[in-house]
Amino acid sequence: MKVVILCGGLGTRLKEETEVKPKPMVEIGEMPILWHIMKNYAYYGFKEFILCLGYKGNVIKEYFYNYEILANDFTIELGSNDIKIYPRHSEHGWKITLVDTGLNTMTGSRVKQIEKHIKDDMFMLTYGDGVSDINIHKLLEYHKSHGKIGTITGVSPPSRYGELLIHQDQVLSFREKPASNDNSINGGYFVYNKKIFNYLRDEEDCILEREPLEMIAKDKELQVYQHTGFWQCMDTYRDYKYLNEIWDKGNPPWKVWND
Repeated sequence: MKVVILCGGLGTRLKEETEVKPKPMVEIGEMPILWHIMKNYAYYGFKEFILCLGYKGNVIKEYFYNYEILANDFTIELGSNDIKIYPRHSEHGWKITLVDTGLNTMTGSRVKQIEKHIKDDMFMLTYGDGVSDINIHKLLEYHKSHGKIGTITGVSPPSRYGELLIHQDQVLSFREKPASNDNSINGGYFVYNKKIFNYLRDEEDCILEREPLEMIAKDKELQVYQHTGFWQCMDTYRDYKYLNEIWDKGNPPWKVWND
C-alpha cells in the first residue's frame, strides 16, 4: 500500500528555516522531519512512498538521490570514485516516487495529480510536517472496519498556554501546555479508498480540506480515528524548537523504530 506525503507547502510561518529548504526538510536532530514520518510508516511495514513536491522540491529530490552518502558514513577512493558505505540507518527496501505537483498547487490538486501512481484500492496520506506515535496498523484496521471512503485522524493538540487551577486567587496547580479536550482537529494520517479521486479536481485551487472533505462528510463517507497519544506539527519556529528539545532529551514519543 502506498503512503502519500504532502511536501509542497511554502512554510511561511517557519521562515527562519524554510528560506533555504522546504518545511519537510527541516531537521529534528540530524534528520529531516520527513524522514521521521517515513520511519514511522516503515516500522509498520509500509515502505512505498509518493512525495508530492512543490516549493523547493529539488532539495528533496537531491536529498534522496544522494541519500546513501548524506545519511551515512563512507569511504571514497578518488580517481575510481569507488565508494564503501557504512550504514547508520536502516532504510533498506524503501521505494520513493517523487512527483512535482506545482509551486502554488493546493492539497487537493496535489493528491489528484498522483492518482496514476495508486494501483491498490486504498492508500494512506499525511502531511510532511507532523510527527506522532500513532499505531498505523490500528488506523488501517479501523478504516477497513467501516468501509467508508475516508478515515481522518482526530487529535487533541497541546494548548499554547499553561493552565492554572485557581481558588480564591491562589494557584492550586499549574500544567504547562495541557492537551485541549474541547475539540479534535485534523491530525493528518488519513486512509482513503480510490473513490476519493472522484471528489478532487485538477485545478490548482482545489483544497482537500475544504470542498472535497466537506462533500465526503456530507455523503456520510468520512470517519474519524481518534488518536489520544502524542501528536505535534512543526508549524512555527516555536514548534521546531520544541520538537528538537524533546529529541535531544532522548526517547521521543514518536520514535517507535529501534535503529
